[in-house]
Amino acid sequence: MSTVKSKKLQVGTDATSSNNFTIYQPSTPDGTLRIGVGNADSPTEVARFDATGMISGGATPDALSTATGSAPSYSARVWVNFNGTGTIAVRNSGNVSSLTDNGTGDYTVNFTTALSASTYCITAHTNHVTNTSNTRGFLQSKTTNRTTTTIRVVCVGDGGSILDFEVIDFALFI
Repeated sequence: MSTVKSKKLQVGTDATSSNNFTIYQPSTPDGTLRIGVGNADSPTEVARFDATGMISGGATPDALSTATGSAPSYSARVWVNFNGTGTIAVRNSGNVSSLTDNGTGDYTVNFTTALSASTYCITAHTNHVTNTSNTRGFLQSKTTNRTTTTIRVVCVGDGGSILDFEVIDFALFI
């Protein structure tokens, strides 16, 4: 096996440079791998990876997402939509292995892959579809109920009571 060392590698030989990609190291090495559109002599950066595998959008940070503006965009690490009445049921989710029904309006969300810390941010929404009172609510969580693999939450209706809700949307960011 041989090793090829190069600061730039062009993928594609099309006469139209925008049909080619270049993988390269910046002129002053900074530990990142860059991907650019265009020929090797003058690529336009569209993405970069660092040693941890993190990616950014290069010269245009929103190029790899639907976000607009210059602030970074972060994805939810855990999210779930479920029915919290009767036998609880997940409608759709990401990084959720299961839910535990701890009683009326009290649930534990179990993560498929552990998070790096338990100091995360939560946003949630609850809603009754058929009940005409207490149609809105919010999720409440104690920091003592947060771990890197689970979070326990309680649904509180607009009347202040702990309730089961038909629609519970939950997302977690870290």
